[in-house]
Amino acid sequence: MFNLINRKRQKLLILTITTLIIFIIIEYLGQNLSNQQVLANKKFSPEIQEVIHQYKPTQPRRGDVRLLVISDLNSAYGSTEYEKEVHLALKMIPFWQPDLILCSGDMIAGQKSTLTPQQIRSMWKAFDSQIAQPIRKLNIPFGFTIGNHDASGAINNYKFTFQQERDLAMEYWQNSTHNTKVKLLDNSLFPFYYTFEQQGIFFLAWDGSTSNIPNDKLRWIEKNLSSKKAQDAKMRVIIGHLPLYAVAEGRNRVGEVLSNAENLRALLEKYNVHTYISGHQHAYYPAYKGNLQLLHTGALGSGPRKLLNTAIAPRKTITIIDINFDDKNLTTYSTYNMENFQLIKYEELPKFIEGHNGIVYRRNVSQ
Repeated sequence: MFNLINRKRQKLLILTITTLIIFIIIEYLGQNLSNQQVLANKKFSPEIQEVIHQYKPTQPRRGDVRLLVISDLNSAYGSTEYEKEVHLALKMIPFWQPDLILCSGDMIAGQKSTLTPQQIRSMWKAFDSQIAQPIRKLNIPFGFTIGNHDASGAINNYKFTFQQERDLAMEYWQNSTHNTKVKLLDNSLFPFYYTFEQQGIFFLAWDGSTSNIPNDKLRWIEKNLSSKKAQDAKMRVIIGHLPLYAVAEGRNRVGEVLSNAENLRALLEKYNVHTYISGHQHAYYPAYKGNLQLLHTGALGSGPRKLLNTAIAPRKTITIIDINFDDKNLTTYSTYNMENFQLIKYEELPKFIEGHNGIVYRRNVSQ
């Protein structure tokens, strides 16, 4: 009797292990086949083929909508040059084939009072020729938010400290030849505040170039989030430069995050915003707090930073967001270390980060 039971248990165990092995093999072969198909794709330029063969980057499983998120592209003050990782990311855009590219700020290297109008225009010209124009040629919509080095909203004596930079940012973005190809909804305050739609997703960009969002702009934000267009959307996403909470060394202080983070989070949760995408901290950390997903994007340009209270070396990163409307989580992140195109696993990152204004949790960790 006991022998019979043991034999049944052994058969069940063998069947379970066999099923698991078959599943792993299928997954591996499927991914490997996908990568081989990518490598064999002759539509890619020789430059892209060279990168693919050198690094063999994993091609994520595509969702209903794919976003490519970049941030903090700039170099030293006044620079018209971009670092190699920025150029490499742009070169590889056809590999990922995103439906939309998002940039969470700091496209140029301003925020310095001694910069002349000619220098500032030269930086926007360099951005256009090296970044925006190649994206336009690919016919991919480009959504962005203004960073502190693009056109800081800092105020002194009731006036913008960097009024000249804000005027010239507006001059660049309101030039019709610099069409971002996004489907604008409310562009009355463009480029500092605006909304647009992409494949059923509602996007709102706000001016997070400084820690304070004025009350009149908060009313504008609430008006747009409560609109029928926003509430009928399949998903709502906000993009701004400064994050709600600090996650990086050297940025864990007042002024480096948005003020009144809890009130802002409550406002976004009130209107069922799914994700807030931010830059500025120069450190990738996929997080959440309450019911709000928080994507802290890493820097692609100069100055990547360490996450708070970790020994993890700073990394330049780029993030692919695949959105699946039938998935309860909606979003899947694939974030690449741009040094070697290796995917960064969640388990490499701390389970939570506690900064001066609050704690956030890694997106796959329960509180």
